[in-house]
Amino acid sequence: MLGRAACKSINGTTVNRRMQEGTLGEQTPTQVRGLRILAADEDEAALRDTARILRDLGHQVTEFAVGTSEVADAIAREDPDASVVVVHRDDDHALGLIDEIVSFSTGPVVALLDDEDTEFIREAADRGIHAYARPITPDAVQSALEVALRRHAEQAELTEAVDQLETALERRAVIERAKGILMERHSVDERAAFELLRAKARSTSRSVVDLSRAVLDGHALLPNKSGD
Repeated sequence: MLGRAACKSINGTTVNRRMQEGTLGEQTPTQVRGLRILAADEDEAALRDTARILRDLGHQVTEFAVGTSEVADAIAREDPDASVVVVHRDDDHALGLIDEIVSFSTGPVVALLDDEDTEFIREAADRGIHAYARPITPDAVQSALEVALRRHAEQAELTEAVDQLETALERRAVIERAKGILMERHSVDERAAFELLRAKARSTSRSVVDLSRAVLDGHALLPNKSGD
């Protein structure tokens, strides 16, 4: 089985990019067709019926009657834009599949149910599904896929924004730590320490944050207060 990081890096934001570029068919994102879909369940007959619905909707489908231990390899091979899990009798098996797919796939996950099961839906939502369809009809399945894609894209945008914020906070923390070192070693105040960083960064054509990292990496070599 592939490691989580390896599988997570397979297709990155493929779905979002293809939606933006208009390469998921001629339809708008709310009428999207041509997805690469991994359909998973232990019941081969149920999988065949589901795959037929998905193909009739214009999607490219690979169906797998798989156990949870095989999911990562299937995702690595197929690189799906989205995954669906068919739920019928064995809720625990379906939840296990959802756990594995959410862990290894970068696309959204949809659960397909014949009957309403509030408890299962709640548990599946906690595990990370983006939408569900009930009953398993073409219209319901297509609507669930579209909802899942939208939610997945919104989550990706939020994650990117959080990552950017964390990066900004990390940069600030690096600079603050470098200023503290310079304040201690050169007996200067905070403003003077920052001016030292900025002046040196300009003279060496480096960014303040890069120079700050260098200060952190080499602070043991900086002069102490006595100049020794």
